[in-house]
Amino acid sequence: MAKITLHSDSPSSATSVSNIFIDEYMSDANGEFVKIYLYLLRLMNVPDASFSISSIADKFEHTEKDIKRALSYWERMHLLRLEYDDNENLTGVCLLDSSSRKADKSSGSDSSNDGSASSKSATTAFAAQKSSVAQESPSALEVPKKKSYSADDIKNFRQNEAVAELFFIAERYLSRTLNATDINTILYLYDILGFSTDLIEYLIEYCVSKGHTSIRYIEKVALAWADSNISTVADAKQAASLHSQSYFMVMKALGISGRNLVPSETCLIEKWKSEYGFTNELIEEACKRTISSIHQPSFEYTDSILSNWHKRQIKTLDDIAKLDAEHQSKKKGTTQTAGTSGASSKNKFNNFTQRSYDYDQLEKMLLTTTVR
Repeated sequence: MAKITLHSDSPSSATSVSNIFIDEYMSDANGEFVKIYLYLLRLMNVPDASFSISSIADKFEHTEKDIKRALSYWERMHLLRLEYDDNENLTGVCLLDSSSRKADKSSGSDSSNDGSASSKSATTAFAAQKSSVAQESPSALEVPKKKSYSADDIKNFRQNEAVAELFFIAERYLSRTLNATDINTILYLYDILGFSTDLIEYLIEYCVSKGHTSIRYIEKVALAWADSNISTVADAKQAASLHSQSYFMVMKALGISGRNLVPSETCLIEKWKSEYGFTNELIEEACKRTISSIHQPSFEYTDSILSNWHKRQIKTLDDIAKLDAEHQSKKKGTTQTAGTSGASSKNKFNNFTQRSYDYDQLEKMLLTTTVR
C-alpha cells in the first residue's frame, strides 16, 4: 500500500498532547483509537513523516479496517482531516490544532459533513444526560432522538466501506433484505449513538443468537448498552458474560438443576436485564418470592412480579421495602375496618331501631279491659 504523507497545521514540532485533548476527547474515545492518535502525534517528530495503514496495523496488531475506523473517528471529532486523491485513495492525514477545536465547540460550529451533530461521543453525551436528570422521575430521561435519513444520506453512508459491509452482514444475520426502518435504526446506532460498525455487528449477532431478529428489540438492547457506557465489543462481551452469570443466579434462586434453561426462559431473563434494567439482586429477590409464594419454580410468576415492579418504577431493594410497607399498611387498615364493621353487626337482632314502652301504663290498660 502507498505511503501516506503526515503533516500538521500546528506550529509546534514537539511530541505533546494538548490539555484540550485530554480533558475533552480522550476519556470519551475507544482506548485503541487514543493509541492511534498518540502514535500519529509521535510520527510528527520524524522528518518527512509518512506511514501506511498496514504499517500501523502491524505495529498495534490490528487489522487495517481497525486503523481506518480510528482515523475516521478522529476526523468526525475534527482533530484530523483525511485527504484523498481523485481515485478516493487515502494520500494524507492532516492533524488539526486541537486548541482551535475548543473554539469551534463553544460556538456550536460543525465543519464536518458526516451528519454528526456533536464533536463528542454520542454515547458519553447520553450518559451525561442521564446524570443531569438523576434527581428527576425516570420518565424525564430521554434517549437521543432518531432522525429520518434521506435517500441521499443513505447513499453517502454506503460510500463508507465499513457501513456498506455492516448492511451486508446485517442482512445475513437477520435473514432478510433491510427495509427503511432497519436501515434508519442501524444508522441511528452508528451516527447518533456513536456505535462502531464492529459493535453494531456484534450487537446484531448477540440478539439473533438469543432468538431476537426484531429491529426494535435490537434497538432496545443498544440503548441499554449506551446507558451502561458500553462502547466496544470487549465491553459488550463482558456484559454478555455477566448475563450468563445471571442465568446461573436465577437457576440457583429458583432451585433449578439438572437441565439447561430453554429459550423462552432465557428470553425472559434478557427482558428483565435489558428491557427492564433490573440488577441481579432484584431478580434474585423476585425468584425468592416466587418460591415463597407458590413453592415451585415458575418463570411466569417471577415475570409477573418483575413486571409489576417495573410498572411501579422499582429500582432498588429499598424501593421494594417501601412498597412492602405500603402494602402492609393498607392491609392493616382494611382489617381494622372490617373488624369494626363486624362488631357493630354481631347481633342480627340489633339491626333495627328498638322501641321503648311504659309498662305501668300498659298494666292499667290491661286491668281496665279485664274488669269490663
